[in-house]
Amino acid sequence: MAPTAANAHGRAAAYTLPLAAAVRSLPLAAEVRAGYQRTSFKHWNAGRQPTDGCNTRAEVLLSEAVDPPQILPGCKLSGGRWWSYYDARWVTSASALDVDHMVPLAEAWDSGASQWTATRRESYANDLDAVTSLIAVSAASNRSKSDKDPAEWLPSASGVMCRYISEWTATKLRWGLTADAPELETLTQLTEACAGTTVTYEPAP
Repeated sequence: MAPTAANAHGRAAAYTLPLAAAVRSLPLAAEVRAGYQRTSFKHWNAGRQPTDGCNTRAEVLLSEAVDPPQILPGCKLSGGRWWSYYDARWVTSASALDVDHMVPLAEAWDSGASQWTATRRESYANDLDAVTSLIAVSAASNRSKSDKDPAEWLPSASGVMCRYISEWTATKLRWGLTADAPELETLTQLTEACAGTTVTYEPAP
């Protein structure tokens, strides 16, 4: 598993490996939900440029828009069009979208984030440095997913399963999160249908 060259900003080198190998590299551990509160992960914060009025959620919506919305005062978004890949739907209103944490906050807590500092949990919840960490999807699909892992939920759209489990695995590896036995077993089984799929991730600072 060789890293690519580190980028010019001195961040950690990125790793690319086959999906099956990436899944095998996930640490196995039982999940521990004790003590979880959503407020333990501060979000949304002010985003990349705190002075522009656009928080992390708005920045994700702007970056993922297929047809860009108009930006009104206070970073209110008007118009625009987004593709929700979880359920293969076009969404034409920012208010009908959720920005999903690929690995939900509760799942992250269960998988190791309970041991992090508040600052690191905030960084996780507002991760704009990995395109797979935060995904704009229809509110209905995100609420169907809730805090479930791939052993409990997969996108309803056809043809996206390999992408989804690749992005899930990349996020867990980026943040050093563990997988429990049912999750790891499911991911391992699903990789059999994903020959040729790779996982690219850059370890979080």
